[in-house]
Amino acid sequence: MAIAVFLLLLAVGPFFEPLGAVLVLWWAAGTRTPWRSLGLVRPERALLSLSAAALLGIAFKLAMKSLVMPLLHADPINQAYHYLAHNKPALPEMIFDIIVGAGIGEEIVYRGFFFERFRTFFGTGRVAQVAIVLAGAVIFGAIHYPVQGLPGAEQAFFTGLAFGAVYARTRSLVPLMVAHAAFDLAALVIIYHDLETTVAHWFFR
Repeated sequence: MAIAVFLLLLAVGPFFEPLGAVLVLWWAAGTRTPWRSLGLVRPERALLSLSAAALLGIAFKLAMKSLVMPLLHADPINQAYHYLAHNKPALPEMIFDIIVGAGIGEEIVYRGFFFERFRTFFGTGRVAQVAIVLAGAVIFGAIHYPVQGLPGAEQAFFTGLAFGAVYARTRSLVPLMVAHAAFDLAALVIIYHDLETTVAHWFFR
C-alpha cells in the first residue's frame, strides 16, 4: 500500500499538491500510523516558534533569490510564474495554493510521509539520516521540474535540503509548514511587484 501511495504522490505532486496530503492522511488512517510519526505535533512555545519560522522562511527566500540562484546562473525572472506580475485577480488562487498546497501539502508529503517511509527502510542512524535528507531533496527538486524547469528544480533541491535537515533534527512539521508558506509568499510578493531582477542583482550584476 505504501509503495502505491508513494508512486501516486510522485505522479500527482507536480500538479496538485493538496491531493498528495489527502492521500498521505488516508494512508495514515488505513495503516493506523499516528500523525506524530508524520511530524504533526504541536510545537513547543508555538507563537515564538511559528513567528521565527515565518521570518526564517522569508529570509531564506531572499537569500536564495539574491545569492544562490545568481551563482547558478539562473534567469532572474521566474518564467513559470511571471504572469503573476501586477495580476491582482490571480492572487487569491495563488495564495490558497501556496498556503494549502505548498505550505501544508508539500510538507506533509515530502517531509512527513517520505521521511517516515525512508526511515522504515534505511533506519535512523546518522548515515541513514543524511541519505534520507539527500534523497528527499532530489525528489523534491524533481517534482518541481515539469512546471518550473531547471531553475525551479534547483531551488527546490536546496530548499528540500534545508527543510529536510531541519525536519531530521526536530521531527516537527508545523514550523516547516509556516516557513515554507512564508518562503513562497515572499516569492509571490517579489513577483507581483516585478522586483525579481532587482532582488537577484542585490549582490551580483
